[in-house]
Amino acid sequence: MNPAFSSWTAFFAMGGYAFYVWLAVASTLAPLAALIAHTLWQRRALLAEVRRRQARLRRIRQSASAPGPHSAAAPQRGDDQ
Repeated sequence: MNPAFSSWTAFFAMGGYAFYVWLAVASTLAPLAALIAHTLWQRRALLAEVRRRQARLRRIRQSASAPGPHSAAAPQRGDDQ
């Protein structure tokens, strides 16, 4: 079996079609890299939003279960009507 290119220089020159070949490679890899970066960014943002919502729900549950000094005096929703 013979190698297709005799040297690395010949490989990178691609038989005179290097501009087109490497442009096609770059045109393929750049959007794929952008897609991966965007996916990772969206995942991080989604997980941060989930953590914020869980923390908010935890705070709401804690405040509902632990009566404070103003809980008896403060009107509840619908009491002022």
